Amino acid sequence: MRKIVASLFIALDGVVEAPDQWHFPYFNDEMGAAVNAALGSADTLLFGRKTYDSFAGAWPEREAAGGEDAGFAKVLGDARKIVVSRQKLEFGWRNSEQLQGDLVATVTSLKETAGGTIGLSGSVSVVRQLLAAGLLDELHLLVHPIAVRKGMRLFDESDGGDGGESAIPLRLISSEAFTTGVLNLVYGPAEAPGSAGYDEAKGHLPRSGEGE
Repeated sequence: MRKIVASLFIALDGVVEAPDQWHFPYFNDEMGAAVNAALGSADTLLFGRKTYDSFAGAWPEREAAGGEDAGFAKVLGDARKIVVSRQKLEFGWRNSEQLQGDLVATVTSLKETAGGTIGLSGSVSVVRQLLAAGLLDELHLLVHPIAVRKGMRLFDESDGGDGGESAIPLRLISSEAFTTGVLNLVYGPAEAPGSAGYDEAKGHLPRSGEGE
């Protein structure tokens, strides 16, 4: 079964909207390697329409320009790109197509086909739905040491039916601190932690006299 990996730039206060306005000062070789690890090995990319439009408006020109980012641009161009939208779309970027039918059902079938990793970058609404459906295998969060204080957050209780009312337990697969202060956190699905309250927690508090 194919693996689905989502990668997002996220601020300390949970904001994921418009990262181009706040994350570039933190972009270094460490982050470049993390982005490549999440997307560079994917042969299929899933996009929401807004994220796709952003990518399609930039990466084909960067590939054609032949600059230092042309290699990564070619990787994105060569990948199969599936765009989730309720509107009928037309494409100018090669290997692009519109998702047909229900998102969860289609992605479930896609995971069962032969192929490599299925990657997502941004596309928050798609990430939310795949998390709620239990289809996301890895969630890569590049947590920036900045509070943006405005904009869409990754998890929002009023997310319009994308699973905001149900808790989504996750487990930490790996973590790395970059020299910029960015945290590279990789999460995977987990079983629900079960019920517990203060009575269970208090046994882990220091007792009187301990640690003095």
